[in-house]
Amino acid sequence: MRHDLAKEKPSRELLARLIDEHGLDAVLNTRSPAFKALGGRKLSKSEALDLMMKDANLIKRPLVLGKKTVFGYKPDQYDEL
Repeated sequence: MRHDLAKEKPSRELLARLIDEHGLDAVLNTRSPAFKALGGRKLSKSEALDLMMKDANLIKRPLVLGKKTVFGYKPDQYDEL
């Protein structure tokens, strides 16, 4: 199943759980122009969640959930799901 993250954002609760399990760096898209506009400042989990809920481009895509979670384009890992 595919979702357009811009139209159907993951819930705040799901993002918070993913950050808790994998770390903020795994979830936050630091290559996005929106992140770069922040000037590289360090974000707290709460700040990052607020920003990701406002701008889905701050979430690494694709976000693939299965037996394990894959963040970003890593097709070699999709077979393991």
